[in-house]
Amino acid sequence: TMATTTATLQLQSSDLTGDVLSLNQSSTLRKAGVSTGLDQTTGVGRKTTTSTAEYTLFDAADYTDSKAHKLYVRVVSSNATEFVTVSLGSTAMGRLYGGDFAFIPWLGNSDIKITPSVSTELALEYFLIFET
Repeated sequence: TMATTTATLQLQSSDLTGDVLSLNQSSTLRKAGVSTGLDQTTGVGRKTTTSTAEYTLFDAADYTDSKAHKLYVRVVSSNATEFVTVSLGSTAMGRLYGGDFAFIPWLGNSDIKITPSVSTELALEYFLIFET
């Protein structure tokens, strides 16, 4: 049977814009260019660091290029001053602060790298849904 995975994003704010903001989008995660669902996963992982050294979360060499891979990553900390910088290869894409998460597409042709902001314990939760 085909795997069926649905991702949903809900954004709400009563004071971000002049009007109430309420966006709710869902998408069924499919393989590149077909209606077949993504059917491979790393499972949910967790990594706790005690260094500000950059590390590779996902090595592109382990995945097929130009596919519909989807990455979920979350900083477990609730400390708003702690963050990780998420990079695609050598390009910093942005920071995730304590409690932040991202759900992003990934082509699989550049490593996903993480650089913690603190040398005290900082935990990251992650999950990759991918295709071969």
